[in-house]
Order: sequence, then C-alpha cells, then structure tokens
Amino acid sequence: MLASMFVYGGAMALKSPGPRAAKAQPVADLIKRVAPDLPVDGASLTRFSGGVQVVAGTALATGHFPRIAAFVLAATMPPTTVVGHAYWDESDPAAKANQRIHFLKNLSMTGGLLMATLDPDPHKKFIGRRAKDKVTEAASSVADQLDHLRN
Repeated sequence: MLASMFVYGGAMALKSPGPRAAKAQPVADLIKRVAPDLPVDGASLTRFSGGVQVVAGTALATGHFPRIAAFVLAATMPPTTVVGHAYWDESDPAAKANQRIHFLKNLSMTGGLLMATLDPDPHKKFIGRRAKDKVTEAASSVADQLDHLRN
C-alpha cells in the first residue's frame, strides 16, 4: 500500500511534468551551476524522479528488493517534499495549510519507508504478528516450566 502513491505519482510525473517541472527548475539551475555540461532542466529532473519512484515503488509493491526499494524511495522524499510542498512560502492561509498537510504526509511516508528498511526479513510475517507469536511462544515455555516444577 505504501508503494501505491509512488507508482501513481511517479507515473504522473513521467507523463506530465507540468507544474512539478516549474517547481524543480530552481534545483535544475543549481545543478547547472555546479555541472554546466549536464543537459538538465526542471522537466528532466521531474521525469527522472518520477521514473525512480515508479521503478522503486513497483519493486517495493512486488517484494523485489523491498529494503533497497524503500531506501531509494525514502531518499527521493526530502528533495521532493521541500521543493513540492514549501508551505513556508505560501501567503494564502488555505494554500499554506494544504501544503503543510502534504509536507507532513510526506514526512510520515518517509518514516514508514525508513521503518521498512529495518525489517531484517521482509518476506516473513508482518512484524506485529511475529511479535505476538514470540509472546505466545514465551508464555507456553513458561507454562511448561511451571508444569515441570510442579511435577
């Protein structure tokens, strides 16, 4: 489910960079100052980021290299969030509130992605279920030990 937003958003960025490209242009200009020979503009940056998000999102959704995919997606979030949801630059209170919500949503998604990179075996049962199974196993062991002491 976490991957769905990246697959969809990345596909939209690839298909139609539009306003995203305009927001990415200052970053492209900065890159041009550092590496003047690179053919980069806001639209190409937007499409590149969208392509990365589609590929990594699809990998995460299908369970192919899930920790690497989650890490790659997490790495795309800070620049995307700062450039795309700069609520501090908004003067209209409604637009500012909307951008702040999206900024915080992206921050939350980044946290979820980083948590997904920590799971030692993402192909095992859900981590909450594994924890519950461990508690049940421990309780059974304690009960067995108590029965052994009573006998």
